[in-house]
Amino acid sequence: MRQPLVAGNWKMNGSLASIKTLVEGIKAGLSSVTTAELAVCPPYVYIPQVAAMLKGTSIALGAQDVNDKESGAHTGEVAPGMLTDVGCKYAIVGHSERRSIYGESDEFTARKFAAARQAGLVPILCVGELLEEREQGITEDVVARQLDAVIKLEGVAALADAVIAYEPVWAIGTGKTASPQQAQDVHAFIRGKLAALDAGVAEKVQILYGGSMNAGNAADLLAMSDIDGGLIGGASLKPDDFLAIGKAANA
Repeated sequence: MRQPLVAGNWKMNGSLASIKTLVEGIKAGLSSVTTAELAVCPPYVYIPQVAAMLKGTSIALGAQDVNDKESGAHTGEVAPGMLTDVGCKYAIVGHSERRSIYGESDEFTARKFAAARQAGLVPILCVGELLEEREQGITEDVVARQLDAVIKLEGVAALADAVIAYEPVWAIGTGKTASPQQAQDVHAFIRGKLAALDAGVAEKVQILYGGSMNAGNAADLLAMSDIDGGLIGGASLKPDDFLAIGKAANA
């Protein structure tokens, strides 16, 4: 039985004051989330603040990105070892915003994935298609290509120590959401693709849905057999909404 994971991606939002309020709100309702693991991924500069506030709780800490190098002349970047040094368990790699806005390739994402694992982080590998790719009927081709870059570099066994997040790009920050069946179909495709290579990895790996999951639709999405949690954007900035998604995973 895979434990559900509900991870909040706060993106480029927050201040010292607002993050204090957010974390205190999540902590106050944490007892209502009995099954899922909760994780939060603050902007880099707030990770130490959040780490201090999470001490003694079951909430895991993650980062929104990570570099593929451990040190050196990489101005503005953050190394995997730096993240473990400040208490991170998870690191998101390959988020659609990194791929589309900053031009990060499948191969670069795979190197980030490898570097994160090497440092002891659990990568949350994001995969997903653009609207035009869905309309062209090539969703599975796109997702397979993104997975194959990691499998080619690291081998399928590496995904046993990782999390996959399916995020249809057309449903991120748009208010649109894939229907539970649309999401399940892609999750099942991912698990089936992995099963063809290693059934044990396919059974173990958590596959999250990352396209505008919120308090209102979480229960229906999480009821799908291959959806193991959510990578949550906007709703993770509201304690009650984030906790409601966590509670939806209790069923």
